[in-house]
Amino acid sequence: MSYSLRQTRRFARAYKKLHDKVAADVDAATQVVADDPTIGERKKGDLADLIVYKFRSQNQLYLLGYTIDEDVRLVYLEAVGPQENFYRDLKRS
Repeated sequence: MSYSLRQTRRFARAYKKLHDKVAADVDAATQVVADDPTIGERKKGDLADLIVYKFRSQNQLYLLGYTIDEDVRLVYLEAVGPQENFYRDLKRS
């Protein structure tokens, strides 16, 4: 049984700016995460709550950051974007 997905405002803003092909790849990645939320890599330090799933789209590495609420089987999509400056931007906000 897959988890339900919820978008944060940060994720929605970033998703809206993506090209159609990249957005389709993000949709596929979110489905992979919904089916198995433990597939990502848990971060350490400041971003210890965050789990990051890495995927490729158009020869570029993208990261999908999310958190899990096990009690209600929800995955909160926190951020999406190319690898460069991904963590810096997350720490900033």
